[in-house]
Parts: sequence; C-alpha cells; structure tokens
Amino acid sequence: MSAEHGNHPPPEPGNHRPPYQGSQAPYGAAPLPALPHHPWPGQPQFGGPYPPMAPVQPTNTMAVLALTLAFVFAPAGIVLGIIAKRQIRRSHEQGEGLATAGIVVGSIFTALIVLWIAFVAIVIFGLAARMPA
Repeated sequence: MSAEHGNHPPPEPGNHRPPYQGSQAPYGAAPLPALPHHPWPGQPQFGGPYPPMAPVQPTNTMAVLALTLAFVFAPAGIVLGIIAKRQIRRSHEQGEGLATAGIVVGSIFTALIVLWIAFVAIVIFGLAARMPA
C-alpha cells in the first residue's frame, strides 16, 4: 500500500491515532478543494443585489368562473369560457387552459343534460302513447 493513493499504512503497535486528522480525507478519499473567497463571475455576492423578478400576468377571472360554472350550470361555463378566451387574446393574461377546460367541461355536461332530457321525454311520451284513452 502506498501513501500516494490515499491509503494509509497499518498503525504501528502502540500508536493508536485515528486515520482521520483534520486535513486528511477519511478512507483514502481525496481532500476537498478549498472554496473560493469570491463568487464565480456573474454570481451575486451574499446580500448583494439580485435581478428583479419578472412581473407575472394575472389569471383571467372569467376563465376561473368558466371552469367553476361548467360544473354548476354548464351552459354558463361555455359562454364564460368563450368570453374569457377573447379577453385573454387581447390582454395576454394567464388562464387560457382554464377557459378551454370550462368550454370542454361545459359542452360535455350540456350534451349529457340534453341527452337526459331527450331520454326522459321519450320515456314519458312512450308511456303516454300506451295508455288507453
């Protein structure tokens, strides 16, 4: 075993010193390099000025309402989703996905409601036609 590769010779009898002593790396690992006293180029110093955060566009309120009302009153979700998409195109606000979801969910629920009403009407009129006069 050589000391060049970080391996330590076995301790001599009577010398019970641990292999790790401050600057030496344990278990033959290479010592860590010293940290620089200054930041790398382009890095801010601790407590130094940081670049300002970019302003975040607000979420369109109509888009949030479109998705919410799509579950409560589906046709309103469709209408508000369409209005929200127009507003978002003009104002570049966030929420286009919410508006789209409001339109899709509102359309699906409206179609299900129309199918349910048609089914109930067919059943009622079918029963009324079978009744004797």
